[in-house]
Amino acid sequence: MQYPCLPQSVSGGYVEECWEWDINAKSPAVQLSPCRRAVYFHIDPILQSEGFIHGEHFWEVNFLEPPYGTSVMVGAGTKQALLHLGNYQFINMLGMDSESWGLSYKGTIWHGGQSRQYTEPFYEKATIIAVDLNLYDGTIAFYKNGHNLGVAFTGLNKVGVPLYPIVSSTTAETELQLGMRSCRFMSLQEQCLYTVLQHLVDKVHIDSLPLPGFIRGQLKEF
Repeated sequence: MQYPCLPQSVSGGYVEECWEWDINAKSPAVQLSPCRRAVYFHIDPILQSEGFIHGEHFWEVNFLEPPYGTSVMVGAGTKQALLHLGNYQFINMLGMDSESWGLSYKGTIWHGGQSRQYTEPFYEKATIIAVDLNLYDGTIAFYKNGHNLGVAFTGLNKVGVPLYPIVSSTTAETELQLGMRSCRFMSLQEQCLYTVLQHLVDKVHIDSLPLPGFIRGQLKEF
């Protein structure tokens, strides 16, 4: 499915990514599919990511079933964002504090415990919600089925720590699946650093690279 208004092509400066949901960073009420792209909530959920601190990052979340219940959310957060609150706490977890930013299927956006109406609710099966995290401008914008809903949050470039994609749900048997994932870097320097890191198994190997010391230092910080 092609969305002309979304950043999809390498020629447009975006590079496709292949990260998955992190099996070690999830609520115990969540299960992942074997491919780690689909996440299942309350059934009786990124290959491990370094988080985003530079560049512009774009990812899609496909609602495999119609959302319902108190809360089903898509967004981003820091490593300190809450991932689980225990049973029978039906709240909008993304955005309940200053560590995360989230969009509810009811059309509200949440951060710092505050909410506002951002768009119309979406109840349909196969709805695709995309997140555009722009760390140059410090903004998060959401897309619904290819339509840009506008800037939802600002100031993300001042957070100072890596940000991670997050989804949450209070509803039994919620099914969400990752779609397209891509990133874009404005400068040649950032593109080069990113390319080198993509070929490393772990950052601990940076010091063994035949590169000047200041470049190795930039790789560690990137």
